[in-house]
Amino acid sequence: MLDHIGFSVSDYARSRAFYAKALAPLGYVPVMDLTSEQTGSYEGTGFGANGRPYLWIGAGEQRGGPMHVALTAASRTDVDRFYAAALAAGGRDNGPPGVRAHYHPDYYGAFVFDPDGNNIEAVCHTPAR
Repeated sequence: MLDHIGFSVSDYARSRAFYAKALAPLGYVPVMDLTSEQTGSYEGTGFGANGRPYLWIGAGEQRGGPMHVALTAASRTDVDRFYAAALAAGGRDNGPPGVRAHYHPDYYGAFVFDPDGNNIEAVCHTPAR
């Protein structure tokens, strides 16, 4: 249903570096960088796959409270790799990789806080092999 989502970060360079490292295990990379000259107001980066940005971050004041963003992982191993990469990039633990059976029996996710306190999740819905 969603085409893409974007939100402001308080320190663009720090957050761009965090997301580039944390999202790499999921196959998401920076696919587009925009300058304030191009947009007329902000600089930002779109992360995605196959040349298409799905998650945007941009310089600016955070609006409202922290967000929760869940990103699809192709495998449970990718969830584990996301979690390790996000922590190594400066993220804070908000729930280690594991089954969250209260959602459904095959819901395998991990949660980290990004540098601004946003709850970023990687989730795989396929059964364990």
